[in-house]
Amino acid sequence: MSKRVVVLDYGSGNLRSAERALARVGADVTVTADFDAALGADGLVVPGVGAFAACMEGLKEVRGDQIVGRRLAGGRPVLGICVGMQILFEKGVEHGVHTEGCGEWPGVVERLDAPVLPHMGWNTVTAPEGGVLFRGLEEGTRFYFVHSYGVRDWRLEAGDGFRRPLVTWAEHGAPFVAAVENGPLMATQFHPEKSGDAGAVLLSNWLSTL
Repeated sequence: MSKRVVVLDYGSGNLRSAERALARVGADVTVTADFDAALGADGLVVPGVGAFAACMEGLKEVRGDQIVGRRLAGGRPVLGICVGMQILFEKGVEHGVHTEGCGEWPGVVERLDAPVLPHMGWNTVTAPEGGVLFRGLEEGTRFYFVHSYGVRDWRLEAGDGFRRPLVTWAEHGAPFVAAVENGPLMATQFHPEKSGDAGAVLLSNWLSTL
């Protein structure tokens, strides 16, 4: 049976692009802000485009932060995309404005250290061994990025009772976090729904974890 996936509609993100990309790889996709539907789906996708503060405001309006927290407390998979990844961290800083994120991971989303912004276009990533998202993809595969902010300093290490998350890096001016795999919580800074066949493989790999 097809896995039921909700793309969370909180007023931000390429909702229809994500819906089409997930349907392409066999998911039964619904785009909705409904609390119970998002909580009960096999998988939840949290998209995001624009400013960190605006995305957090929209997320809270539909209780998306509560949905994410409750799903993860029960080991239910969540995939963040672009700003949908950024808001999973504890804080975002844009134009001097400090905004609290969901706090699922420690760290700050800040302006990239690069001479040309936004970082727009195709870029390679460096993924660690043992992950799921990049399984079957060759080294040097490119993904599509559009952003000026990101996480430049990963702060969560292994501790008692949990493994160190698998962190994928990319570089634009300086290194930044391109993806994270942390049990049921996974995320990409790039847009898999805009990354053609490579993005389809990644989304299919994520579906396999549901």
